[in-house]
Amino acid sequence: MTGSTGGPVVVGVGPAPTDLAVVRVAAREAAAHGRDLALLHAFNWEAALAGPSVAGSRDAAEELVARAATAANEVEPGLPVSGEIVEGAPVEALIRRSGTAFLVAIGDGGMAGCGGCVPADAPAVQLAARAGCPVLVVRRDPPPPGPVLVGVDGSPSSRAALVFAFGCAARRRARVIAVRVIEPGRPDDGDDVLGTLVGQARRHHPDVPAECHTVRGDPGTVLVEQSRSVQVALVGARGDQPGRGMLGEVSQTLLYHAPAPVIVVRGLVSAGAGGA
Repeated sequence: MTGSTGGPVVVGVGPAPTDLAVVRVAAREAAAHGRDLALLHAFNWEAALAGPSVAGSRDAAEELVARAATAANEVEPGLPVSGEIVEGAPVEALIRRSGTAFLVAIGDGGMAGCGGCVPADAPAVQLAARAGCPVLVVRRDPPPPGPVLVGVDGSPSSRAALVFAFGCAARRRARVIAVRVIEPGRPDDGDDVLGTLVGQARRHHPDVPAECHTVRGDPGTVLVEQSRSVQVALVGARGDQPGRGMLGEVSQTLLYHAPAPVIVVRGLVSAGAGGA
């Protein structure tokens, strides 16, 4: 199942202090794309039954959702916000909900600042690998104003990311920087390859300024460096194999090391990039 072009922006709500910051970012994203915001809290019934009061645990969950809704409407007054409490693990709940979502947002858990210590089962990594729609991974520090960066390698997944990037840039009133990285030793198909792909992707947003850069180097390293001065970086989930349960090396590198928020675009190749 792929994400829904008419679905909401979905964000997980938990007790961590940073969760409200993620909710605020998700609210702005929902408002920018003209979507509703859906708050999702995963309720652990097993833990609740082991506690002194199931009702107290449920009340606490409802309070979390109510507080998150207030935070969302503080930054985006009038934004339609719904709340849902479901049973199960948070990541699994978000993965299930992603099948009918436009985009799912999650905090990075401090990934960008901890070097090489990111576990493969980190929630943001698992969600980005298995969701049925694009996944926005929010950083702890807000990004600077700037362009929208997108990595393009010509694969169906990266072409979907390029289309989605133009939608994001149009709603942010920003320009797109499209970067195609050719690894050392590989032949270059010509300078017009990236320009042609950008021309095709921008047909719904012809007024969005765009820059095209084709460079040689390691794709992950180049895109991480480029991401230091952008407000969001986009990448396809996995080169020419955009299947669930997988993340390509470049998308993993951006998730682990890019200081900017990252949108891993997936679930949209067959849907024309989801009407971004």
